[in-house]
Amino acid sequence: MAMISQLGRYEIISELGQGAMGVVYKATDPLIDRIVAIKTINLGLAQDEKEEYEGRFYQEAKAAGRLSHPNIVTIYDVGKSGEVAYIAMEFLQGREIRDVLDDGEVLPVAQTLDIVSQVAFGLAYAHEHGIVHRDVKPSNIMMIRDGHVKITDFGIARMESASVRTQTGMVLGSPKYMSPEQVMGKVIDQRSDIFSLGVMLYEMLTGKAPFVGENVNAIMYQTLNGIPPPPSTLNPGVPDMLNFIVAKALAKSLDDRYQNAKDLANDLRACRENLPRASDSNAAAKAPASTRAALPEASSLVARVDEGDESKPVPTLGLSTAFDSFGATMRLAAMTTSVEEVEALSKTLKMARPSMADLDIAGAQAASAAAQKTAPHEQHSKGGGGLLVAIVVLVIVALVFALLR
Repeated sequence: MAMISQLGRYEIISELGQGAMGVVYKATDPLIDRIVAIKTINLGLAQDEKEEYEGRFYQEAKAAGRLSHPNIVTIYDVGKSGEVAYIAMEFLQGREIRDVLDDGEVLPVAQTLDIVSQVAFGLAYAHEHGIVHRDVKPSNIMMIRDGHVKITDFGIARMESASVRTQTGMVLGSPKYMSPEQVMGKVIDQRSDIFSLGVMLYEMLTGKAPFVGENVNAIMYQTLNGIPPPPSTLNPGVPDMLNFIVAKALAKSLDDRYQNAKDLANDLRACRENLPRASDSNAAAKAPASTRAALPEASSLVARVDEGDESKPVPTLGLSTAFDSFGATMRLAAMTTSVEEVEALSKTLKMARPSMADLDIAGAQAASAAAQKTAPHEQHSKGGGGLLVAIVVLVIVALVFALLR
């Protein structure tokens, strides 16, 4: 198929690649002699698909066009030529973070903190303008000159005034980077972007994604239930303070997570400034105020094993043995959330709602597992108590014997 040569007033130079909804071109704007990137969508679809895709496309243009920030790609123009709609935007030369990760590179901690803090500041600006990105991931972050970073592709962004709505339970976004509430099909806010950025931060620090699986369902299950080991267990260069920041960004509970991206950005900057003292044993005490509330939870992700005078961090088990299947996630949701939310999860996971009998069986199994776990501890406690009594008796006998002499 021959490449088109003109879109509106723009003269096509070359094809840059395939985007989520169409082809991306390099072009020139003859009016001001400026190189631009043209993102297109082919509208030659069935009528219902055409309306949805065209709506999402113009939503992206409207959303991103409202934003003027050094860490967000600039939108210049939007138009339509025949059956092709297009957005003219800033032409960026650089590397996607995805390419860096795919090359097996683990960037220095300081550089990673700089990149992710820039993204956080850009997201904070978008959130302040009522826009949630919904698809924060390495392929949507571009590194350009002098370490500068730009966020791209607001294609599935949700604006407060958006006319295009997703269906109940419909999941939009990339599975590896979705927040728990996105997986559940719930209404999301800026804290979902923060979770997705936390996933990207973890992957940049360690070279490994925190939530993995053989298929989409397995990844979604890990997102809902898995607790990844602290980044420092995979990269010794990560300071304790950064473990706490990552744990807070990846908190399952919305209330435990960072409430806004600016706080996350400030903590990342503060951590970067403290990197020369990262090995200091007081690093945790120096954590910024906005992370201190999360320290007990973050610390619980690491079990300490004494080895002489030293303490070594080891990753805890990622999942509770009481919830070891996708069905268990459905049962947990049925016991802890509203009927509407269970229905939404049921549609998302394509699983039937659990019956009351299922819930009773699950509860009994969980109770049995808990009893088996505590039984050895109780026996040990009883044994320890008997030994203590014996020692006390021996001490008393020795004292009496000494006095009689």
